[in-house]
Amino acid sequence: MSEWIKACNLEQVKEGQLFGFVHDDKKLLLANLKGKIHATDLICTHADADLSTGFLSDEGVRCPLHLSVFNLENGEPQNLPAEIPLKVYNVKIDDNEIYVEL
Repeated sequence: MSEWIKACNLEQVKEGQLFGFVHDDKKLLLANLKGKIHATDLICTHADADLSTGFLSDEGVRCPLHLSVFNLENGEPQNLPAEIPLKVYNVKIDDNEIYVEL
């Protein structure tokens, strides 16, 4: 059964920014790409790198370690060395608060 968790306030993830956080044992990433909030796993599937320290572009989030890019809509890696997709989570915004469905 899924649950919606409050991640943060909308102002904490301004357009073009990445925001990493931990809920219980779950490490999550929020990305604001062109005003749309996306949620994925925080850790790169290729190596133990924190994607919140990566780079956000139109293509997705780029890992700071080996530069793999992950599509924020479906989590799919766009280039090597990453081959395993990130898990993508549903997001909703209610009263300027961002919620993620786990």
